[in-house]
Amino acid sequence: MALMSKEESGLRAAEGYAGDVTPVLAYTWWQSEDAVLVDVRTDAEREWVGFIPDTLHVHWKQWPGMELNADFDAELLAAVAQGKKVLFICRSGIRSAAAARRATELGLEAYNVLEGFEGDLDAQSHRGTLGGWRMRGLPWQQG
Repeated sequence: MALMSKEESGLRAAEGYAGDVTPVLAYTWWQSEDAVLVDVRTDAEREWVGFIPDTLHVHWKQWPGMELNADFDAELLAAVAQGKKVLFICRSGIRSAAAARRATELGLEAYNVLEGFEGDLDAQSHRGTLGGWRMRGLPWQQG
């Protein structure tokens, strides 16, 4: 039986945090309670675009103006039990990677969810068709 590489298993190396994971691997870890899932998007994004039920929500940036959340460290440390892996998700994987770096600096084992909630832009500049939590058919709801 051949061993899978980290990339084939859904885990990829990253700079400044424990790694990047595919949405499917993130879902597996979260459901098995090996990790907590933290949505770092704004309230507006969660309300208008959709959200993953039963996740933690700690803004990375605040709407409007998209300024860094000055309370991010305290909110995150209060929400996440020591020793738990932390998975960060945002719209496309950019803010969640930054949050994973910061969480690592705070001493947490942090991962970024690749593709984010909505995935990359397609040829028509629309999200939701090229990857992402939602497109992969993982649990989410709207409203």
